[in-house]
Amino acid sequence: MYRINKKENHIREVKQKKFSDLGFSERNHLQEWIAKNPKVLGEDLLIIQKEYQGFNDTRERLDLLALDKSGNIVVIENKLDDSGRDVVWQGLKYVSYCSTLTNEQILRIFQEFIDSKGLDSLAEDLINEFLENDGDLDLNSGDQRLILIANNFRKEVTSTVMWLLNHDIQIQCFKIIPYQVEEEYFLQIDQIIPLPEMKEYIIDANKRQKEKKELNKSKSKTYETLVEFWGALKSKLKEEKFDLIDHIKVKKTWYIGRWYGRAFYAFCIGKKAIRIELYMDNDHDRLLITTLEKYKSEIEKDFGNQLVWQIKENTKATRVYVEASYREFYESPGGFSKKEYWPEMMDWYVKNMKLFYSATKPYWDKVENELK
Repeated sequence: MYRINKKENHIREVKQKKFSDLGFSERNHLQEWIAKNPKVLGEDLLIIQKEYQGFNDTRERLDLLALDKSGNIVVIENKLDDSGRDVVWQGLKYVSYCSTLTNEQILRIFQEFIDSKGLDSLAEDLINEFLENDGDLDLNSGDQRLILIANNFRKEVTSTVMWLLNHDIQIQCFKIIPYQVEEEYFLQIDQIIPLPEMKEYIIDANKRQKEKKELNKSKSKTYETLVEFWGALKSKLKEEKFDLIDHIKVKKTWYIGRWYGRAFYAFCIGKKAIRIELYMDNDHDRLLITTLEKYKSEIEKDFGNQLVWQIKENTKATRVYVEASYREFYESPGGFSKKEYWPEMMDWYVKNMKLFYSATKPYWDKVENELK
């Protein structure tokens, strides 16, 4: 920092000092400065207690207790020249202690603070005024926050704080630097973690990460269910002595099936229905299925019902299939994951695949021979 001498068009270095060199202490000075002017921390905060030690079964004491504009608890820990190694652990303990504070407890804590200053005010009135609240108070209903203040933060502290931030813990670090010019003293306070311009980015990144974790968790559960479902279907087919997929390994896919030449007979699970199908996936196979379609009436007669013939130009796949909506098994939504309806679904799979296979396989073999 430099001091500008406008008259002489000159600057003079203002050297930073240590609080201990200037005779300032944590409790009598820094704590009082912040308590009297919490806006130095970059936001409106309502200090509701100093040196709070009303924790059960412990004599520990936090520096400053505050509320933010959302009515949530903010714990402020001051460490002057050196943060020390354990400031994060200490602060997190205090935050955990305060996480259970109720409306009534917060009002009592604040009222004691007001009374100690000799003021004739009610805690509830001051909090309502601060929050611009006209309804019932709802305090400490969100995430609690931790603010750490020091002239120097040790590397083990900043590393831990960054890790906590990445795991959605609400924590900030403010660097304080005292200066002296002759008989004048100056104080610089800067938020260093997270940088103010990065706050929204970190919040959004944490939100996306959380959503991604939830999505991955949901996918993992779905994959487990798929493997379980196909395993149960294989057992059912074995009981029915239908060996279509006996030697096929169960995987976490939305289908399971077996190739016969260029045809893939598959059991499939969709968003709205389950289906069985004869599937091909390129232009040469399209010729096979269009040739097979010449026997459509014979195949559907043998199957005992109409089939869907999906033979379109400019599409990757062609297929012949039949499907059953989930609503044929139950009324409420829920897809294949409703295990109580698996027996009915598997009965449908077995019955219809047997008919479908016996109706299509002879004609498929015939078509493949014709086009060789």
